[in-house]
Amino acid sequence: MRTTRLGGSAVPVSELALGCAALGNLYHPVTDEAAHATVDAAWDAGVRTFDTAPHYGLGLSERRLGAALRDRPRDTYTLSTKVGRLLVPSPQGDPGGDLAHGFAVPATHRRAWDFSADGVLRSLEASLERLGLDRVDIALLHDPDDHAEQALREAYPALERLRGEGVVGAIGIGMNQSALPARFLRETDIDVVLLAGRYTLLEQDGLTALLPEAAARGRSVVIGGVFNSGLLAAPRPGAAYDYAPAPQPVLDRALRLLAVTERHRVPLRAAALRFPSGHPSVASVLAGARSPEEVRDTVEQLRCPIPDALWDELRAEGLLDPDTPVPVTAPSGETPSRKEPS
Repeated sequence: MRTTRLGGSAVPVSELALGCAALGNLYHPVTDEAAHATVDAAWDAGVRTFDTAPHYGLGLSERRLGAALRDRPRDTYTLSTKVGRLLVPSPQGDPGGDLAHGFAVPATHRRAWDFSADGVLRSLEASLERLGLDRVDIALLHDPDDHAEQALREAYPALERLRGEGVVGAIGIGMNQSALPARFLRETDIDVVLLAGRYTLLEQDGLTALLPEAAARGRSVVIGGVFNSGLLAAPRPGAAYDYAPAPQPVLDRALRLLAVTERHRVPLRAAALRFPSGHPSVASVLAGARSPEEVRDTVEQLRCPIPDALWDELRAEGLLDPDTPVPVTAPSGETPSRKEPS
């Protein structure tokens, strides 16, 4: 599987990364055995980049990922986790568990927003303990939407120092909006942005400012949420978009995308997975999975040949802007290239 180094760092990422929120019992329980098997299946498929966070299952995702990777040589994979939410013991937690935050786990802890320098250090120390590792490769500021100034003034300088000391290899920000990450690209020296849901086949908000800024500065972007919460996996009434039922205009657009891909006998999921890699700043696509079967399906979709004519028709139908870069299907055995707009 192709690898790329992030920004100006020496940290490699595989073209497909495993998002590990599901290993923290996202929406539904996953057994320890299934979580371990999911990571093994990703490894067998060539995935060498794994993303987690304290937020995912109140630390459960980190514990499971660390256990699944423990016997792998540490220099053979890249692991990212996030800072910004500290896990504070909560003996009187919600008896209904943590489903209000999306995770089917007991509410043994509460999340406390903290983008202070001390909070960054405490968060990474706790993550290392849960992971059972001596280092992480990438540390990301996690969703500082309402904490932008503190994240810029306090959390970012702390991460910059840790990178300078070699404690982490690359630093960045992970969000489901593009405006604030674009500001971080302009005002800081981050290596990478993890952008979820804002540069997909359905919508390309990230192309307005963030991706051009990354390209101008030689920084990298990892794209998550390529299915827009599931809508592009199976467009139908009631399908989720941004974690809520898709509004009718959004659903209609997804169904138009489906119609085009079906005319070219390409699964919509395959086109959605491949689309972001057309931009030169996109280093990796992050996809979640909760079972080995889901991993294998994702890899199969990613490898599905996509004719250039499909992208041309999406442009002709007004579903992609004329200046949107798209991937080019390479001959067997070659690395896919990018097709610039004509």
